[in-house]
Amino acid sequence: MNRKKIAISSGDPAGIGPEIAVKAALDPRVRSICEPLLVGDRGAFELQARLCGLAPELRAFANARAVDWEFSGLKLLALDQFRETPLELGKIAAAHGRAAVDAAGAAIAAALAGTVDAVVAAPQTEAAIKAAGIEFDGYPSFVARCTGVAPEDAFLMICFDDKRIVHATLHVSLARALALVTQERVRKVIAAADETLKRIGIARPKLAVAGVNPHAGEGGMFGEEEIRVIAPTIAAARAAGIDAEGPFGADTMFHRTGLDAFIVMYHDQGHIAAKLLARNRTAGLTIGTPILFSSVAHGSALDIAGQNRASPEAMVEAVKRLVGAAEQRMQ
Repeated sequence: MNRKKIAISSGDPAGIGPEIAVKAALDPRVRSICEPLLVGDRGAFELQARLCGLAPELRAFANARAVDWEFSGLKLLALDQFRETPLELGKIAAAHGRAAVDAAGAAIAAALAGTVDAVVAAPQTEAAIKAAGIEFDGYPSFVARCTGVAPEDAFLMICFDDKRIVHATLHVSLARALALVTQERVRKVIAAADETLKRIGIARPKLAVAGVNPHAGEGGMFGEEEIRVIAPTIAAARAAGIDAEGPFGADTMFHRTGLDAFIVMYHDQGHIAAKLLARNRTAGLTIGTPILFSSVAHGSALDIAGQNRASPEAMVEAVKRLVGAAEQRMQ
């Protein structure tokens, strides 16, 4: 079987992105299952590798089609991003935000062209992207726009150990999240979770769906979203052949067993659980788009950039999950 090709974009080059990308690309667990391809500015990768005491053999290529996959060292799809504006580690700057977005975009383009099988993105800094004047509210909607999918049809699935948590809404205010929890959106996130799990080899996925209010509304005492929106949508999904249960209170739902994924309504319902249970080793898979795309579920850690303190564990986990998903897709 041909080894899968995984593009690893730099994320914010002023943060820990290039460091964990290089460390992951050198990790024996990654190299034993795929061919990694770094994507981003060569100088940023070389700088952080040097600061970490690493001196990998690195070969740069101008476009993804020209990559020599037989080369045994680190392969790089090189973007010349700091010719005019110098890179400043640990700083928020428009150039850094633009570099993160451009690297992710180049990796996604390679996946769309079939040059790579999947993409892993290192963490970005949203303040830097905003400084660059780029519309961005997280990787899922960005991937959607790059692949011609409506942003509201792409969702984040956080993965760790045997847990998968899918978010109906993500980087929006709580007030906005509540407004977005409609029957149509809940229907779409349930369907996307079910379809994705089937694509990675789970024949009949079992899904648990959270409510939005404390205790899932307690029969309407603490809110009516469950009665008006979530419960009817679950019933419709079940009628369509999807094995979904709920709504459950998000504070107790994750104790349930025998489930393939948990669907939550807003950011903190899923992220708090994931970061408590699996700190620095969670992978975020974008679902609902035509390419396989994952990111790490932690930040760019500008405060420790260039200090050789960042762990690549979450990125290694992301690569492993993407390789497994790519192999299932081919079967």
